[in-house]
This record gives sequence, structure tokens and C-alpha cells, in this order.
Amino acid sequence: MRIKCTIAYDGTGFAGYQVQPNKRTVQGDIEAALARLHKGQSIKVNASGRTDAGVHAKGQVIHFDTTLNIPEDKWVVAMNAHLPDDLVILQAEMVASDFHARFDATGKEYRYFISQTKQRDPFLRHYAYHYTYPINVNLMEKAAVALVGTHDFTSFCSAKTEVEDKIRTLETIDFFEENGLLVVRFVGNGFLYNMVRILVGTLLEAGRGEREPSTFKEILDKKDRQYAGKTAPGHGLYLWEVFY
Repeated sequence: MRIKCTIAYDGTGFAGYQVQPNKRTVQGDIEAALARLHKGQSIKVNASGRTDAGVHAKGQVIHFDTTLNIPEDKWVVAMNAHLPDDLVILQAEMVASDFHARFDATGKEYRYFISQTKQRDPFLRHYAYHYTYPINVNLMEKAAVALVGTHDFTSFCSAKTEVEDKIRTLETIDFFEENGLLVVRFVGNGFLYNMVRILVGTLLEAGRGEREPSTFKEILDKKDRQYAGKTAPGHGLYLWEVFY
């Protein structure tokens, strides 16, 4: 039986999603919880994608196979009983045996939160990027126009990216204010390693007047990471939703 779960987590205490030796990870905590439910049996969990250290998720999706005969509506309670407070199963459902959390995903939404208060807010230090420079959101919106559509995003992903095909489609980049924070929302068919964080860092440079919005097409065309801006910190980033 294959179970699909939608999960949320506060990434502050994790070294990222993927299992790493001697580090606390989201995958590690979920697999430990499943091992307890399965009386010590190892259960492998697959996710829609990895998130880095400090990155949060509102709607990450995972799947795993089980021999347990737990009713669909009881999986949430059963798993959450074995999970820490910063990681929760929001929804669980039985799916076809060929469903795959990563390969069946048709798109994702990420949101990046930016605080612009003069003084840093200690209660937001793990959940929004405190960016004190004045920024012009209109300039960021102008720069974002060149990024929407299907492009080779080599310039906007980490040099450590192992994937060879770096062509992705960004359907939406929009900007709005929520609870006094600037939110940058990205919707696309897929994202490369560090892609959203590099996009945010480069857009912020446009907002500061350090880059002309007209240069963003040129950055894409260069297909070289060194032409884009700094990588924004992980703690402002949220994997918001995965689409199937």
C-alpha cells in the first residue's frame, strides 16, 4: 500500500530535508517515526524534492510504502504521535502503487518572505530575511518580467547543481505585502538547486538600483552563475505547495 502525505515543517532545527550522516533532517525524523510504527522495520520515504538547511515547508509532499493496515484517516494521528513539534503530517491518503511524489509533480509554488523594518525583529529571525536597504518593488517587478517563461536557468542555480537539463518554466513571479512583510511568490514547473534564493538575491539587487531590470535577459543568456546576484538566506524561503 502506498501512502501520500502532505507535510509542513519549521526548517530552523533541520540540516535540510534529505538524510545526512550525524545530522537532524526532515527525512530522518519521518523515517524514524515510521520505523517505530513498523516495529523497527526500515521504511524509505520519497519527497517531491529536497529543501536546504533552514528552509521551511507549508506543503511538502512525500510518499512511502507500508504493509500496515491502518485506515486512511488514522495515518495522520498515528504518524504525528511519533513526530517532533516542528514537523507535522497535514494530510495522508492512499494512492496508486505507481504514484511518485517527485516524478508525478507538475509544478511547485515557493514563497520568500522579506522583513524591511529598521530594527530586526527577534521573533522573525528564523522566518524572514531582514533586509535593511531601501528597495523599489517596481524595479523588482520590471526585472522579473524577463524571468517569466521557459528559460535555461543555469545563471540562477548553484554551481553544485548535478542536473544537466536546466531549462525550467516560471509561470508566475509576483510581489505582495503580508503582515508587514514583502512576499515574493514563484510558481513554476520545477526549480533547480538554490534557484529561488538566487532569483530573490538578484531581484533585491535590482530593487536597490544596483542592477538594471533590462540586464536580466542578459544574465539568463550568459548561462553562468557568476553573472547573477547573491544567494538569499534559506530561512526566508517556504515550499508552499506542490501540484499534481
